[in-house]
Amino acid sequence: MGLPPQPLRPLDPDFVADLVRRCLAEDVGRGDVTTTAVVTSDATGLAHIESRGSAVVAGLDVAAACFAATGGDSVKWSALVTDGDRVERGDILATIQGTLSSILTAERTALNLLARMCGVATMAATYASAVAGSGTRVVDTRKTMPGLRVVDKYAVRVGGCYNHRSGLDDGVLIKDNHIMAAGGVSAAVERARARIQHGHLLEVEVTTLDELEEAIGAGADAVLLDNMDPQMVASAGARAGGRVVLEASGGIGLDNIAAYTATGVDLISVGALTHGAPHVDLSLEVQAWS
Repeated sequence: MGLPPQPLRPLDPDFVADLVRRCLAEDVGRGDVTTTAVVTSDATGLAHIESRGSAVVAGLDVAAACFAATGGDSVKWSALVTDGDRVERGDILATIQGTLSSILTAERTALNLLARMCGVATMAATYASAVAGSGTRVVDTRKTMPGLRVVDKYAVRVGGCYNHRSGLDDGVLIKDNHIMAAGGVSAAVERARARIQHGHLLEVEVTTLDELEEAIGAGADAVLLDNMDPQMVASAGARAGGRVVLEASGGIGLDNIAAYTATGVDLISVGALTHGAPHVDLSLEVQAWS
């Protein structure tokens, strides 16, 4: 069943500014006492952000906003790469020039956000490469760090994978507890179909092939095949016959994803894109000061 493309839209600057404000408030608190004690207010410096390993870049605008928040016009950010580029150990991502105290105060917040986003993008790129040419898309989940979902999901797209629901208001996904509360798959789907707004995708989670048939018969648009092995997913595809979008989920990683893509399933959801991505090792090094 055909799926539309998912464009990579830039992050909303207002969202980024608010995120950076909250993150800096958490780190700086009542003030950066170390920098205030050691660095004179008129000192200036030149620094760069360097990668200590191979990574896909994501989050440059977020990092830039950290330095803008602490230094305003006194700090100049110059990116040497763009989101989506791959860097290797020793590569420079950006330079920062201006008031040294502003650079040092923003350093950790900028690196934390950038390192996380690069980590998610790098993980996504690995999964995207693993399914390349198969026609199957790897999608993320809502297993994101609270407060960072927007940037996590942006980084997933940068890495070449796709977003599932952005939140609970972004489509219907009927899971096991909803089915239990409604009294069965058909009852849950029919009740949801009668109440949701036009245009909302209706997906239902199933664990057996009989439930798959029931979900399709009740009018689901998509079916999530929960914790099914590849053989069972292939059987589900044969039964569905292209009538619904099929998503495989649960226990799928780089070690077994090829077996799932071989079934022809439309989507594979992987929570590890966001909750399991290691931060990329980045450093900020002051090169000169006066």
